[in-house]
Amino acid sequence: MTIRNNELRLLPWPGPDGQPCYLSADNRGGYLSRLADNTEALQLEVAAELGEHALEVLSDSRNWPQGLRLLVTDMAGALHDVRRVAISRGHRLLPTDPPTEEEGAEGPQPPAAAFD
Repeated sequence: MTIRNNELRLLPWPGPDGQPCYLSADNRGGYLSRLADNTEALQLEVAAELGEHALEVLSDSRNWPQGLRLLVTDMAGALHDVRRVAISRGHRLLPTDPPTEEEGAEGPQPPAAAFD
């Protein structure tokens, strides 16, 4: 992933009033940047574990509706965190050039033989 210099980074936690919190991306190796990287990694890990846990809860109907309510609440929080990570990382990507005429509007196309 390429980071643009002099950009603000959306941090993976809200500010004190619940509003988005930003950090200057000039110092990628700084303490807050590393803390944000570690927090994002943890948030993505929690979301993955919740996905696996969802399969367990859904396969055991004895936990319904309390188990489902808790699962949905936890997954909604994880989805919010993962969305924030995606937005933050997306803002830090360099823009790409539009496809050339040879590539077509849909980007590179695999050869027809790839589908045989």
